[in-house]
Amino acid sequence: MSAERRTYIDDSPGETRGIIEGERGFEHILIQREADDPGQRLGAASVGRISRLEPGLSGAFVDLGGAEGFLPLKRDTGLPVGRKIEVEVVAESREAKGPTLRMLGPAEGDVRLIRPGPSVDEWLDRLAPGLRPITGKAAIEAGWAALEEAEAPAMPGGGPDVAVERTRAMITVDIDQPPLPGKGLNARDRQRANQEGLKIAARLIRLRRWGGLVAVDLLGSGHDGAQITAAARTAFGTDPAIAYGPVNRFGVLQLVLPWRFTPLEEMIRPGVDTAACEAARKLNHALLADTASARITVRCHSDVGKTATPLVARLGPRAHVLPDDSLPPTRVIIE
Repeated sequence: MSAERRTYIDDSPGETRGIIEGERGFEHILIQREADDPGQRLGAASVGRISRLEPGLSGAFVDLGGAEGFLPLKRDTGLPVGRKIEVEVVAESREAKGPTLRMLGPAEGDVRLIRPGPSVDEWLDRLAPGLRPITGKAAIEAGWAALEEAEAPAMPGGGPDVAVERTRAMITVDIDQPPLPGKGLNARDRQRANQEGLKIAARLIRLRRWGGLVAVDLLGSGHDGAQITAAARTAFGTDPAIAYGPVNRFGVLQLVLPWRFTPLEEMIRPGVDTAACEAARKLNHALLADTASARITVRCHSDVGKTATPLVARLGPRAHVLPDDSLPPTRVIIE
């Protein structure tokens, strides 16, 4: 566990990662891949064209040039198909859905990107102002550790046992507290476990870049609703886009978190691009760890090698790629 807040930037070829580490563990993983469309990143502004209206969905689809975004509309605005408007991405794509947009105003001219979304450096400065990011080998290792922490279940370690899972419909959180041998849990123990469990759940949800409906099954019964809501606000934040509901009679707290970034599991989904970026990252780490060897090679499947070769070339003359089709696409070996 970190004694202070730290930020890291891993700018390995092909993909930049920004990591925020707090006293309780890793809090954020920001990922931007060079091959991704900058017009679909959070905060990007574009001139788009309304491609079709969807009254049943209370919105319209907007052509961003090679991709479509969804523009929610609370009322009939009278916008016709074909109208040019300036829009901003307020939620990145997820689950085969395009980005969610908000309208900035009317526009003219070709469909085009006006302003890309903030870079990883800029997001780090927004989320953790005043901190100078750590780079190099330590940043690569922090990114790996943050991913491992995001994918691993929360372990009790003397505190509450917190399970956080996501389905297509919602995020579920279950807070439990294993009692000490020979000792039951009193009201104060349950209160403390719920407060700590909410903090753990909030951190894991942020780390996994999730949003939507959250249902928290609290420990015990007969909760003080105001106290639980205050603890939830402390854990999840006071962002006005977060909607907090009451604790129901079954001891479940519900809240709604805004979607912002593409979920982490989609960003690291296995594929050639993901494997190529990881091959370049592992080779970069090896080069930083070993500054004496004249040649360091990453051995990988030929399909991955084709995509990784131009990335590896940016690491300098000591870096090389060796195709090996005996390896699965998800595995790379540093030699």
